[in-house]
Amino acid sequence: MDSSIPPRTVFITGATGFIGSHITRRYLAAGYRVEALTRSAGHTGLLADVADQIHWHEGDILDIPSLEAALHAKRDTPTLDVIHAAAIVSFVPKDQTRMTKVNVEGTANVVNVCLKAAVRKLGYLSSVAALGRPANKTRTTEPIRIDESQKWEDSPNNSAYAKSKYRAELEVWRGVAEGLPTVMVNPSIVLGEGDWNRSSVQLFKYVNDEKPFYPAGLVNYVDVLDVAEALFQLMEANSLTEDRFILNAGTIPYRELLEQMAAALNKRPPRIRIAPALTQLLWPLESIRARLTGKAPLITRETARSASSWYAFDGQKINQTIDFQYRPLSETLTRAARAFTGL
Repeated sequence: MDSSIPPRTVFITGATGFIGSHITRRYLAAGYRVEALTRSAGHTGLLADVADQIHWHEGDILDIPSLEAALHAKRDTPTLDVIHAAAIVSFVPKDQTRMTKVNVEGTANVVNVCLKAAVRKLGYLSSVAALGRPANKTRTTEPIRIDESQKWEDSPNNSAYAKSKYRAELEVWRGVAEGLPTVMVNPSIVLGEGDWNRSSVQLFKYVNDEKPFYPAGLVNYVDVLDVAEALFQLMEANSLTEDRFILNAGTIPYRELLEQMAAALNKRPPRIRIAPALTQLLWPLESIRARLTGKAPLITRETARSASSWYAFDGQKINQTIDFQYRPLSETLTRAARAFTGL
């Protein structure tokens, strides 16, 4: 890059989290000036090793003045891209009120401030959950396939998290209608390096601890590096200004995924299948245990439904739109296992 030309700037919410940290690293690698929102000074999350390369703004997506101050800050470059990756992901009932506030109201705030700041483009990190999961009225041998054309419908299979992300998407589409150039990605379960005590990365810890059980359903998966790369490329494509893309590399039984994880971690794989009916019986007992101990429940009504799901998400649209290919699952699991074990 010509040193006489100021680098392009990207502002990222949720940069310190699992997916957001990888998106941030992708932009740093591309030579961008990266600005990020943090709720407290010094909180750098999964970016501690590159924190000095980032321009931090203290604030919160629920605090409009702090958002306005960050997005209206004086810069050398006249254009600004924004990535909105901040969200709460929880399937615990006590978190629902705050999750809805952060995911819906927070997204509305980001959209409104972006409209006032005249950003070049907004990239929104959504989820396949926001597409909804239609009720499976008749059980078939083939999973229900869902692509970007899926229309939301009320269903007991939609979690509180899914509803919050769906409503957040409505705020983003409102921004598009008001003239905000936007691309949106909807990842499935995201795998890769991170804090294995949080989010979908907990699957690695579950296998590493050699837990014996596995659910009966299917799992849709994508590498965190692919999520970061896809969003980066979609933001770079000037012709894409109001579109969404499912990010899903494949769909396999939970048992197969956990067995491959175990092989990568050199651990004994789960071996006892939990039937959907039994999973539904276990979550009320787990809820009682959580109340008595004060710890988060390992199984909730929503995670029990999710683990027994029979859905397959079609993530091929992005392959037909830009030069993009998903990483093989074996590569993802091997890389992540090395990061967790240090081997």
